[in-house]
Amino acid sequence: MGRKKKVSMQDIADHLQISKNAVSLALLNKKGVSEEMRNRVLQAAREMGYGSYSDKPPESGNILVLVPERIMSYQDNDHFQFYHDMIWGLERSIRKKGLNAVIAPIDRDMESRLELPRHCSDISYHGIILFGIVDMDYARTVWELDTPLVMLDSYHRDLPCPVVASANIEGAYEAVSVLIQAGHREIGFIGPTNLTTSHEERWFGYWKAMQDHKLVINDDFILTSSPGFDYTEQEIGMFLDGLEEKPGAFFCGNDRIAYLLARQLRKRGLYVPEGISIVGFDDLRYEEEGGLKMTTMRVEKEKMCDAAATLLLSLSGSSRDAIHQYVRPTLVLGNSVRRPVH
Repeated sequence: MGRKKKVSMQDIADHLQISKNAVSLALLNKKGVSEEMRNRVLQAAREMGYGSYSDKPPESGNILVLVPERIMSYQDNDHFQFYHDMIWGLERSIRKKGLNAVIAPIDRDMESRLELPRHCSDISYHGIILFGIVDMDYARTVWELDTPLVMLDSYHRDLPCPVVASANIEGAYEAVSVLIQAGHREIGFIGPTNLTTSHEERWFGYWKAMQDHKLVINDDFILTSSPGFDYTEQEIGMFLDGLEEKPGAFFCGNDRIAYLLARQLRKRGLYVPEGISIVGFDDLRYEEEGGLKMTTMRVEKEKMCDAAATLLLSLSGSSRDAIHQYVRPTLVLGNSVRRPVH
């Protein structure tokens, strides 16, 4: 008897003749779909046997993907789409291996109470992929479970664990080198290193590139701390207003920051790249005034998802070895860096 086909979000979308995005929003209990549509999606998920929504006995071929709501709460659609792409990519990668990805959202209350999703006790599963940014205490709660675990995209150094992440240090080094090759010597950095290992590593890549080229880092041009989970446009504006002089270029920890910076500079009469050059990270597809297309580092999301699924299935028992697998990002040239003057 052949193996029963695993049900995916795309299967539910095809069945209801709606977009996969709508299915994802409904299963994650996010805004963007009506209550009627949410109920239709949940009903179809139960009837079709999607993950923990199945009325039938659970299978051991499940992999739990824990997704904190906070990474889905950005107001701009492009950053929101970045994380949805990763979730869908994980589902595809896991299904290719004959297993079923069960998406389990973690809301802010659950995170503050250190409450695990009910999936962790209600269904059987092979292991867990913890995707995105969660508080240290909550990550430790997941880390202490007796099950194979891989952290994807972000992690905590105090918790030795298998990790798949973008090669942020190497990517940032290459990004800053683009600015240096364009003739820039005063280069600033904006990225909340206090919040994620991704920005912390990108900061180090920036520092390393500046050191190797014997360039001085001016602390006035550096913004590395944010009280929230990403910079607001107001924070960036206040930072700019506090500068007596501005550098010729900025490297930003992600594209969202880069485009907010460009907008705030434009409000102050400085245009990109004529006045200031900018390089970002992530390759988010923003539509910006004046046809600005950011030079950036593309995070290879599909490769990261495949690597996370493969690494999880290679683990024997509840491995907590600090195995780190990095996927190199790809330089994408836009028009946000001035051309070198010969």
